[in-house]
Amino acid sequence: MAEMEDTVTLISEALEGSRTIDQYLPAPDDIPRPALFAPDALVNPGHYQFALKGCLAASGCYIFYNASAWPGISTSVTTCLLTALSTIGASHQKQILRITGVVAGGLVIGIGSQVFILPRLDSIAGFTVLFVSVTALSSWFMTSSPRLSYFGLQMALAFYLINLQEFKIQTSLEVARDRVLGIMLGLFMMWLVFDQLWGAPAVVEMKKTFVSNLRLLAQFAREPLSAPQAISIKQGIALRETINTNLDNLMALADGVLLEFGPSREQDLALRDRIRRWQPQLRVLFITRITLWKYRMRLPGFELPETTSQAQREFDDELAKTLDTIADCFEGQPAADRESGLDARFQHLKQTVETLGGRDLQRALPEHLQTFLTLSRRSEELVSSLDREIHKRP
Repeated sequence: MAEMEDTVTLISEALEGSRTIDQYLPAPDDIPRPALFAPDALVNPGHYQFALKGCLAASGCYIFYNASAWPGISTSVTTCLLTALSTIGASHQKQILRITGVVAGGLVIGIGSQVFILPRLDSIAGFTVLFVSVTALSSWFMTSSPRLSYFGLQMALAFYLINLQEFKIQTSLEVARDRVLGIMLGLFMMWLVFDQLWGAPAVVEMKKTFVSNLRLLAQFAREPLSAPQAISIKQGIALRETINTNLDNLMALADGVLLEFGPSREQDLALRDRIRRWQPQLRVLFITRITLWKYRMRLPGFELPETTSQAQREFDDELAKTLDTIADCFEGQPAADRESGLDARFQHLKQTVETLGGRDLQRALPEHLQTFLTLSRRSEELVSSLDREIHKRP
């Protein structure tokens, strides 16, 4: 946290005196619109497998409650649709929140109010007080962290479906019972089909996302490439948003690993702990690279002399090579026998910058060059530290 605070302070100093980059952004018509389907929707077999698993689980529930003439447990189909996520751990997390929310809102609060509270109410005012109290409690959970918000949604939904289906007090307890049994049937079918057929462990996706972040950061360090400035800015912003989204997804996947069980659980948890330990370093590196990218783009307020820009490109290229080497090592690929020249490149960059200040080196440097040098040093330290730790991992 202290390093992140120092880095953010440096970035705020670097932004002083800079102007907006809106004038360089592409026209609204050139910005790609969100697509209805993923780019690989028709060629990636994983999408077909995911759809087939979801259809099998939901169809099994549908056939069961129609064959048994028990329409009250139709919530089993909804459970399959709502808890079908990309990884086993994420699905387990949502399934647990769904069943616990329904138990709390349906069995505890719903049936409890039917037995002990509603028989004593004789006006809409009393029911309003009950409704507001349950809604406030559910909203408190819904506005909490993403780990718990779905619990509040299910708790409110279970209570509403019991007591708001008709314009009268619900006296039958079958509604709450059938909802809970339907959800349990849906969870069983999800375990039987979704977890056992083409299962995608969260730890595997977590590792892929971490490696993807390393390679994306390496690509971001090389930006901009030989392209017009407007296109380079557009590509840089898109790349930055992708990295930021992946960093957030990594933490969600880490929560899902805790809910996966099997013979490799201890190894998976150890890998999860290592990735979570390296995650703050990637975030700080990402924050620093955002500002250094502005120097590479030579945006207004971030101009550098030509000799310094050349030294920065050499340093950034070496930093990108080191990140790609770390990603290769993490994937288990044979590492090339080469010493990282990152420190040497930084020393060259430092000497190039300091020559601009004459003999009184550090004091004579302009403030924006001092900030640029400090951010570059922070990038070198973070990548070198990450390189040493990952190469020493078991």
